[in-house]
Amino acid sequence: MCGILAVLGCVDNSQAKRSRIIELSRRLRHRGPDWSGLHCYEDCYLAHERLAIVDPTSGDQPLYNEDKTIAVTVNGEIYNHKALRENLKSHQFRTGSDCEVIAHLYEEHGEEFVDMLDGMFAFVLLDTRDKSFIAARDAIGITPLYIGWGLDGSVWFASEMKALSDDCEQFMCFPPGHIYSSKQGGLRRWYNPPWFSEVVPSTPYDPLVVRNTFEKAVIKRLMTDVPFGVLLSGGLDSSLVASVALRHLEKSEAACQWGSKLHTFCIGLKGSPDLKAGREVADYLGTRHHELHFTVQDGIDAIEEVIYHVETYDVTTIRASTPMFLMSRKIKSLGVKMVLSGEGSDEIFGGYLYFHKAPNKKEFHEETCRKIKALHQYDCLRANKSTSAWGVEARVPFLDKEFINVAMSIDPEWKMIRPDLGRIEKWVLRNAFDDEKNPYLPKHILYRQKEQFSDGVGYSWIDGLKDHANKHVSDTMLMNASFVFPDNTPLTKEAYYYRTIFEKFFPKSAARATVPGGPSVACSTAKAVEWDAAWSQNLDPSGRAALGVHVSAYGEDKTEDSRPEKLQKLAEKTPAIV
Repeated sequence: MCGILAVLGCVDNSQAKRSRIIELSRRLRHRGPDWSGLHCYEDCYLAHERLAIVDPTSGDQPLYNEDKTIAVTVNGEIYNHKALRENLKSHQFRTGSDCEVIAHLYEEHGEEFVDMLDGMFAFVLLDTRDKSFIAARDAIGITPLYIGWGLDGSVWFASEMKALSDDCEQFMCFPPGHIYSSKQGGLRRWYNPPWFSEVVPSTPYDPLVVRNTFEKAVIKRLMTDVPFGVLLSGGLDSSLVASVALRHLEKSEAACQWGSKLHTFCIGLKGSPDLKAGREVADYLGTRHHELHFTVQDGIDAIEEVIYHVETYDVTTIRASTPMFLMSRKIKSLGVKMVLSGEGSDEIFGGYLYFHKAPNKKEFHEETCRKIKALHQYDCLRANKSTSAWGVEARVPFLDKEFINVAMSIDPEWKMIRPDLGRIEKWVLRNAFDDEKNPYLPKHILYRQKEQFSDGVGYSWIDGLKDHANKHVSDTMLMNASFVFPDNTPLTKEAYYYRTIFEKFFPKSAARATVPGGPSVACSTAKAVEWDAAWSQNLDPSGRAALGVHVSAYGEDKTEDSRPEKLQKLAEKTPAIV
């Protein structure tokens, strides 16, 4: 991941302004420590902090067309750039960068080219011929982008809020799947897939189509000129990513440079469910596995830094971002700059445990649509910013455009959790990779119960966070929370604690408005809380809040030793049912 900053139409174009742009861009250097670039044209500035993944030697940014009348600063990866270049034979390319196609596509097609891009991206393009500009963000919002407005009429864009919050009067999260056009004077949606309307689809389930489309998504993301690995928690999603990547690694271009031994990484408290499961999957696949440990105190000590980097006060996101932030630092120390990760599967297939309570297929499907649309504020934000804090790029094959279209066209009756038919959560995905002749994973891993990342790293992690917050937030402080924080008022001491740290770094009202709110149980949207009356009394984003569903739900026997055993017993029983 790189860091981009663009300021367009500012009144002041003095040397002092240029110095200020460089200073603000420096706030993004953790995202791109490999090189810095700045393009100035009259009152417009495009800055770039580069993390070199593809073409490290010549792909420095900003990038240009042949006569440099079009300049672009990009954060992301364009996986189909070679195919796009084939249709741009009349254009001269200066670099091997996958992002250079953007400048030439604009020359050919104007503003209507964004849907041609297959990848994750946020970019700002300046056309100096008429001083117009566009900015766009990928379909789901894997890559972060913010937009702001200065008092002088300038428009700002930045990968992270910290680069524009001090200098903009107003700013907000740039919506995924949108393009901003200076010619048309605002935002419009470029990504309009069939599922976006939330109409219930009727396509029959075909396991081979699901499998093949996902394998293609993983293969695309092996495009790299630097060492890479896979984040492997031992759960279904990360295990499938690792298994598929390993199957196709030997034939990839990456293997020619870095060999065909796949590196996998897992983090957790000692004795945590993820460490045990991750090791088991790594042994089964034969990967070079790196088991990383942290203590509750390590995590607590990092909380302030995590909130600064991830730019949120959402409880779930902070709980899960902290171990990922710590793991990314160790991954970078091993010389790895890119990782594959399993985000997005639970949203697409209804994998969160609260989906057990979905009353019908219509509500099930509508909830998956709501979850995907909100990913940029939760898991995408966490995966991107936790890793980018240390100059590591996370790629997420489950959020491939083609794979989402295939998965979201399936009749949701197939996705519903049906114990009477032996279908647990994400059965359509598990079944698609249940290959008896050439197994992708052991059965009990393939049918392991969903464990949220913040839970799987060790149950005492969340309990330790709550205890720490209780020591720093008094009953009186929480009682007066609605007066101190009238917008998006924190309802727990843990939420209050995170909010005070966030406000210290980002005190403007526009900053707090970038963070979503509302009631949630086990990562549900506010709407899904209505599915079970008991949940409204147990609003916690942990998977253990799914009372009557999670084998270690709150209020049940939950000693540290018994939890992993319960998970194991459930996993052992499930394949027999299926």
